[in-house]
Amino acid sequence: MARMTLEELVVQLRAAWGASLRAVVLYGSAAAGELIPNRSDYNVLVLVDELGAERLRSASSVARAWKEGGNPPPLTFTTNEWQASSDIFPMEYADILERHRVLDGSFPVEGIRVDPGHLRLQLENEAMGKLLRLRQAVMVAGADTKQQLEVLSASLSTFMVIFRATARLHGEVPPTDYSALCALVTRVTSVDTAPFARVVRHVRGEATLGGAEIGTVLAGYVNGVQRLVAHLDRHAPTARPEEAS
Repeated sequence: MARMTLEELVVQLRAAWGASLRAVVLYGSAAAGELIPNRSDYNVLVLVDELGAERLRSASSVARAWKEGGNPPPLTFTTNEWQASSDIFPMEYADILERHRVLDGSFPVEGIRVDPGHLRLQLENEAMGKLLRLRQAVMVAGADTKQQLEVLSASLSTFMVIFRATARLHGEVPPTDYSALCALVTRVTSVDTAPFARVVRHVRGEATLGGAEIGTVLAGYVNGVQRLVAHLDRHAPTARPEEAS
């Protein structure tokens, strides 16, 4: 079965939500041009006037079809919720605000900002949570290099989200290119991100990981996340120039 295109998604969302639909926005790696085949998905934000059980049921077939194509169901907010929630989802908001493409409607971004203090708290929480899950995955994989490689490949996009937020916390605009992002994180944190950059090259198909290198890269990967968590724990956020004025 053919995967639903973004254009088809917009058409079906219009039919499902009717006059309540205010905006359909593509965000994340696809919007930034860093889409990794068979690894990245299309993240879509939907803004509507109202949400309730009946409205959600009307959009269920669209969400199922979109998910069957390998994408997460649309992230759906009321417009009022979107305008009031940057304090509780600062990482997500920062990512969406910097890397998005409006597919339909009008996307209200004026007046929405991400507080560096809120960002630091969520980032430390997310990084620690991802570290714990990474440790679990490494234990399950054991010495199986195939499973180890899957752990590295499957977790890469998650840690790129962490890296982007880390760059923003240090007052930097994160580059869309993953290799450049790794280099920036090393510069602002002194964490060795070479293992992550190596996985980037692997998932892009530029240089396949294999043999004993997999275990070495995995060890560096885990150590890098541990050092990043420690760095975030003691870091005071840096405001961007426009925020400090």
